[in-house]
Amino acid sequence: MSALVWRRGTLSLRLSRRGLRAAALLALVLSVLSAAALMLGDYALSWAEMVAALSGEGPGAFILSQLRAPRLATALAAGACFGLSGAIFQSLARNPLASPDVIGFTQGAGLGAVVAIFFWGASGLTVTIGATVGGLVAAALVVALSWRGGLRLWRLILVGIGLGLTLQAAITFLMSRAELFDAAAATHWLTGSLNARLWSHAALAGGGLALLAPLALASGRALDRIEMGDDIATGLGLRIGAVRAGAALLAVLLAAIATAACGPVGFVAFVAGPLARRIGPGGPSLALAALTGAAILTAADLAGRLAFAPTELPAGIFTALAGAPYLLWLLATQIRKGAL
Repeated sequence: MSALVWRRGTLSLRLSRRGLRAAALLALVLSVLSAAALMLGDYALSWAEMVAALSGEGPGAFILSQLRAPRLATALAAGACFGLSGAIFQSLARNPLASPDVIGFTQGAGLGAVVAIFFWGASGLTVTIGATVGGLVAAALVVALSWRGGLRLWRLILVGIGLGLTLQAAITFLMSRAELFDAAAATHWLTGSLNARLWSHAALAGGGLALLAPLALASGRALDRIEMGDDIATGLGLRIGAVRAGAALLAVLLAAIATAACGPVGFVAFVAGPLARRIGPGGPSLALAALTGAAILTAADLAGRLAFAPTELPAGIFTALAGAPYLLWLLATQIRKGAL
């Protein structure tokens, strides 16, 4: 059997064996990365010292509880949010290029957060609200500018890429006109770094994930039907317009929350979905995409901490190093297929 079926009363759940194996592998990878993130750094901890620090004992207790643990928790939750967001967008558009950090939504969230920082001295929840509003406005602009008697995929992607560059230019302009203190605060945030993350950042990303992930996962079956084509999905009784609107809103909110927690880290949402599809059973693979996104961001942050120690680099640099070549390859592949 390629699947396991769980039944209780009138309820049933079908689980793919390949999906379960992939989830177990990703859980193992996340466990190793998490242990490394807690143990390694300027002040290295042995396994015994880490266990003691987790219980609040030993010289590493403060480092673990106030520095490394909230940083790790933020990376795991924000990475999962990015992964879910990217997988939803790619499933809705039936194209791997339709990722929030490629078609301008993440840049819109970044601009909204920067405006909140510069004009209202925002932090915490207000930055989250600014990022969410910015992401929603960017999504509305992409759809409005792409609409010509209907929504064509190639037009949506090209308009999204162009709008993303425009929004990035607006961020650069605001940075050049800002006061030194505000510019420094925004720069720290815009680099997509997990440095100096606090438990408040972890609570923001974790709370958003806990609230939105069940809704996103519940939409997986509908997204699977949409991938079969609009005619088949309609024939199966699916209200395509309502499903697309709801799923897109969830994806924008997930990307905005992750961006507010750790900045606009590029290519995590873009890469997580295709990787999850490759190792999983196919289809949207939303749960695997969340685990993959968490693993990518945690690994990138760990590389940023250790690769050039004691100098720390933003996680966004390492995600870009992996994601940018993949984007170029994917663009070339789509052009050869005539999809763009």
